[in-house]
Amino acid sequence: MATRYDAIVIGTGQSGPPLASRMADEGLKIAVIERKRFGGTCVNVGCVPTKTLVASARAAYIARRSADFGVAIKGAVKVDMRKVKARKDEIVNKGTRGIAKWMRSTDNVTVYKGHGRFEGPKTVRVNGELLEAERIFIDVGGRALVPDMPGIPDVPYLTNSTMLDVDVLPEHLVVIGGSYIGLEFAQMYRRFGSRVTVVEMGDRLIGREDVDVSDAIREILEGEGITVRLKAECISAKMRGKKIVVGLDCADASKQVAGSHLLLAVGRVPNTGDLGLDKAGVKTDARGFISVDDELKTNVPGIWAMGDCNGRGAFTHTSYNDYEIVAANLFDGGRRKVSDRIMTYALFIDPPLGRAGLSEREARATGKRLLAGTLEMSSVGRARERSETLGFMKMVVDADSERILGVAFLGIEGDEVMQSILHLMHAGLSYKQIERIMYVHPTVMEYLPTLVGNLEAL
Repeated sequence: MATRYDAIVIGTGQSGPPLASRMADEGLKIAVIERKRFGGTCVNVGCVPTKTLVASARAAYIARRSADFGVAIKGAVKVDMRKVKARKDEIVNKGTRGIAKWMRSTDNVTVYKGHGRFEGPKTVRVNGELLEAERIFIDVGGRALVPDMPGIPDVPYLTNSTMLDVDVLPEHLVVIGGSYIGLEFAQMYRRFGSRVTVVEMGDRLIGREDVDVSDAIREILEGEGITVRLKAECISAKMRGKKIVVGLDCADASKQVAGSHLLLAVGRVPNTGDLGLDKAGVKTDARGFISVDDELKTNVPGIWAMGDCNGRGAFTHTSYNDYEIVAANLFDGGRRKVSDRIMTYALFIDPPLGRAGLSEREARATGKRLLAGTLEMSSVGRARERSETLGFMKMVVDADSERILGVAFLGIEGDEVMQSILHLMHAGLSYKQIERIMYVHPTVMEYLPTLVGNLEAL
């Protein structure tokens, strides 16, 4: 006989726990299933650990630059990777324990530690026990994609998850993948002291960004001594003694790079293959992502999919927003939709890239009359005062409606400054409102009116 609940939550990423808590507050009896570590990707192998490592890497970078600021440090700057990892582990474990305690101490919530699999549209089995509910919410996240490249199974490789277990400094780290995850690891390990080579199949880094953004990021990374190998259209791997040799061209064996460690950062796949979705009748796309509508409902009534596993966003903030959408529609009389949100994200290299809305390329594809403008960070007083003048700001505007279509801030505090523009974008206000605001000096944001003043017709 099945144990009955009002709702079952499978997975404890960024949307599952707050939704379970909200439903419990509404007086519902909830089952929460977690097979491994509470907190999902973000807390355990994503945002929290990587940004903790980025902070350690920046400390080493600033220490090496201390003379630029008139500060003398005797001797070479040394990085203790065991202490770096220990700091990261402490922060991660605190977050994981906190979420586990939250769920286990919440009234009306029963936690099951194990792997949940559907046995029907209303039933899930975990640890041999059958659970039943009218509402089931899937929040199982994703994992690193291991590409089908020649030789990959025969060499020791790392992913974004296993890289976090490394407590030694790689002599030469080879990163396959020139996008967000790969570039963050590339820069942090270069700053720790490793030689780093980034191998990318495309003709530029971060192909989804505009060319000027991609080119500027490449210049920043190469300026720190990172080697970038583009157009590696046929990548292979093999061992040569203790070295991992990555081939870049199947027709030319001389085009290769040999490193001590190999990191695969070529994308992610959803954790949906072993959920028994077929028994529930839940549809997925060709890549395994669960198909959902604008309110995150699957094709099966009473089943929702949130977070990375639904393919509607690959970020912590999109997952949490999934929770907000579902909760509002269930309990607050809302009709919130995924399509209402403006896509926004950041690349946490240093300086960071903050992005919101459309890129210039995407804006051009709309056929609208456009205005666009840029401002070099070297023009920003705050950047000059901190000797961090790399990058630029960029804005694209609908010339007729005066609405801001997209922004890109590659530069000091770009991840924070970009978010101020989101308020205007969500409100649908004119970009001209920026010119009426009095900003604090000296800050990066005070240059937003200058950026607006640089807008010209495309």
